[in-house]
Amino acid sequence: MGDENQTVDEMTQDLEQADNQNEEAVAEALTPEQERIAELEAALAASEAKFAEQKDSVMRAIAEADNSRKRSEGEIDKARKFALEKFAGELLPVADNLERAIQVANPEDEAIKPVVDGVDLTLKSFISTIEKFGMKVIDPQGETFNPELHQAMSMQENADLPPNTVMAVMQKGYELNGRLLRPAMVMVTRAPDGGVDTQA
Repeated sequence: MGDENQTVDEMTQDLEQADNQNEEAVAEALTPEQERIAELEAALAASEAKFAEQKDSVMRAIAEADNSRKRSEGEIDKARKFALEKFAGELLPVADNLERAIQVANPEDEAIKPVVDGVDLTLKSFISTIEKFGMKVIDPQGETFNPELHQAMSMQENADLPPNTVMAVMQKGYELNGRLLRPAMVMVTRAPDGGVDTQA
């Protein structure tokens, strides 16, 4: 048993010596120029790998900077368009009150006619001013009911108008740069038999 172990150990040592002799023979077989070429090729491969890694890193940084710039521009555009949203919302009762004043005034009464005309001019001027800043009045009288812009307060049978038509506007709605600020509150027609036309 001991002889077998010794034999295996001797064989392993012989193999290691043979490998070392082969490496030395290969090293001796290469000329100094070939060794220099091998070194330069190894250095070139390492440099190319490092260049590819750095190029990838630079491309990622450029893409991230571009995405960040686009995000910032979008946020600035939104802020510009909708910065007035809260302020505009606070102005809506002013327009509502001016409209109510005109609606309740008696147009036949000559004593208050100048006041009614003044309120009407003020309302028109007010609407014109808010429209310059991207606000739009939603007055859907006679239009087909649109749940995205209108809020149905009630339904009423009407044989003269098609079902799902806005027959009365209780309160006008407003949009700000395409975004709904307040829906129009409306009364909608329904078919005389009491059903609702779901095809409209």
